[in-house]
Parts: sequence; C-alpha cells; structure tokens
Amino acid sequence: MPAIEEAQITKYLSKYKNVAATRKDVVDVITAYRSLTYNLEKFVFNDGSVKDLFALQGTIPVVYKNNTYYIPICIWLMDTHPQNAPMCFVKPTPTMQIKVSMYVDHNGKVYLPYLHDWQPHSSDLLSLIQVMIVTFGDHPPVYSKPKEQVAVPYPANSAYMPQPGGAGASNQFLPYPNASGASGGSFPPYPTGGANIMPYPPAGGQPGSSGGYPPYMNYPQPGYPGSIGYNPASAGTPSSTGTITEEHIKASLISAVEDKLRRRIQEKVNQYQAEIETLNRTKQELVEGSAKIDAIIARLEREEIELQKNIAVLREKEEELKKSLESLENAEAIDPDEAVTTTAPLYRQLLNAYADEAATEDAIYYLGEGLRGGVIDLETFLKHVRQLSRKQFILRATMQKCRQKAGLAG
Repeated sequence: MPAIEEAQITKYLSKYKNVAATRKDVVDVITAYRSLTYNLEKFVFNDGSVKDLFALQGTIPVVYKNNTYYIPICIWLMDTHPQNAPMCFVKPTPTMQIKVSMYVDHNGKVYLPYLHDWQPHSSDLLSLIQVMIVTFGDHPPVYSKPKEQVAVPYPANSAYMPQPGGAGASNQFLPYPNASGASGGSFPPYPTGGANIMPYPPAGGQPGSSGGYPPYMNYPQPGYPGSIGYNPASAGTPSSTGTITEEHIKASLISAVEDKLRRRIQEKVNQYQAEIETLNRTKQELVEGSAKIDAIIARLEREEIELQKNIAVLREKEEELKKSLESLENAEAIDPDEAVTTTAPLYRQLLNAYADEAATEDAIYYLGEGLRGGVIDLETFLKHVRQLSRKQFILRATMQKCRQKAGLAG
C-alpha cells in the first residue's frame, strides 16, 4: 500500500484509542479487497448523538449457486476498536431489496455470531468479512426488486416465499412478503434512526454494473417456486390469461411453509447452540472459581493450624511469667553482693578483683574532680592517687593471672 494512503488512514484514525491496531486491521482489509473504500463520516446513534467514525464501504464477492455476486456493505469502526465490535450494514442499491433473515434486519444491520462473540485480541476485520461472505452465500441479504407484477387470484396476505428458478423461468412472479406476512410491501430504507450514511461510492470498473456498481444478487424470478417433493411439470403452466391455478397456489404455500419452518428450526438451533456455549463458559468459570476457593480454604486451614500452635505457645509463656512473678513476690530480699554467684573460687576471685579495680578507677576520678573544685589540695591528691594506683596495679595483675589460669582471653 502506498505511503500516502497509509498516512491518510492514520490521519482519519488520529482520534482513535488504538491507532496502530486499527490501522493494521484496515490496511489488511483494503489490501485483500480493493473494492472497499474508506472515509471518515458522521454516524448518528439511536440516542441522537453524532460522532465521526471510520467507515469502510464497497462490495464483497459472494458465491451463490456457483455464481459470484457483489454485495454492497458498510462497516463502521468504533473509536475503541478493536476493544468493541464494529457495526456492519448491507447497503442495497435502488434496484435491490433487503431480504430479512436471522443475520440481516429490515434496516440492513448485520447480526453474526462472530460479532456477538467479538474478542479484542483474536478477532479482526478480515476474518469478519470472510464470515460475512460465507454467511451471505448461504443466506443472501438482498434480491432484485420486481419490475412488474402479475395479479394474484388469492389473498394478498398469503405467506409465499419466491424461490430462484432456472434459466427458462417465466418473468412472471409473486410479490415478496413483508415482515408481517403480507405481500407487495417494500422494506424501509437503510438505515432508519441509525447512521447518516453518505451516498454509496462506486466500486469502479466492474463490468455490467449499473450506476458504478458491480452486479449484485440478481436472482432470476421464477414463474413458480420449487419445493422439496414438488414436480413443477405436474402442476402445468400458467393459463394464457396470466392467472395462477390452485395447484400453483398450493405449491407456493407448501414452499412458503417449508421455508418458514426451516428458518424457525435454524433459529432455534442457533439459539440453543448459543445457550449451550454460554452454559459451557459459565461451567468453566465455575470450575475455575471452585478451584480457587478450594485453594483459599486449604491456605486458611494451614494458617489456622499455625495460629493454634502460636496461641498454645503464648499461653505456656504466660503461665511461666505468672509463676515467675509469684515466686518473686514470695521471695525474701536479695543481698546485692549475693545476687551474682560464680561456679568456681577462681571465677569469684576474678569477679572481686574486677569490682575492686572499677571502684579504684572511680575513686581516682573523683579525687581529680575534688582537686579541680578546690576541695582538696595538691599534696593530698597526690598522696591518695599514689596509694590507689598501687592498689589498681595489683588488682589488674591479679585479674591477668586469673584469666590465664581460667584459660580466658587476656
């Protein structure tokens, strides 16, 4: 893709929250489907609010009964893309009419399981378009509008569904029913109360197109619908007056009922499949939640056991403290000199020498304080210091001898 075109896309996506992911999504789609164009247009939501959104418009190829048709679509990207699924619409031309089904409503809005189960990290626009191509191949979203109609001699509200015919089918056909079952009505224009859609851009260069569009699902209009178990040859042909016989009416009613039943059954199947998937997801979440709860319960049980052990130890220590307090309260007064005892006479001698040496050190200190304060004179100070120093020397020598005898560090 040219750099100028990528720059234009980046400019349009400048206000989007995930510019890089959205740009890659758009470039992949435009590269794969050159019939799609892009623009930044205003989208009107149902509540009346207006927002500038990035829109992809054009046609996608759909194979229906071994023929390729080009279906006009429009994809609007939310400004939170790819966190939120895009909005998809079918945009019929003036000669086309929307065929309402479980996948397309009367406004042309597309409903797909892929959109319903959109995953931000695994879903993308290219896969979405491929799912639309496959789905529209089984359930075409549009068909050609009739150019003329033939009078029908049975009530207009008869439920009849026209079926595509062969190459030799007559140009006469019955009108397509509307949502209520009455025939002859046309569907509302696309979209009502939704987006303010700009005129559809020409797909460009498709042969046989009208007004710039490639050919769409231009189904041949049958004279009589085919149905399972019905042989058109046995029903005869229309009369020369252009009316339809009772056999034709019966065949058309059978076809309409069969088609309606098929749609109803398919709707139920899809509904039940969706419910089963939801239940499976819920089951998986419940199983995961149960495993987490079991792990939490096991951890709490282990912590409870540890807590009980700690409580038991704490109570034992509390009882010991109580007994110690009681014994101290009942005990007699302790002599400070007897508070510390030794295991051997040598250790007692070392202890006493250490205590005397510390007392001598204090006495020398306070003699110096007395001299500085003028309490004693210098001669008295020197006399006592000489005496205390001799005693201190003897005490330190005694402690050194005791340490050597006891094998203690010097």
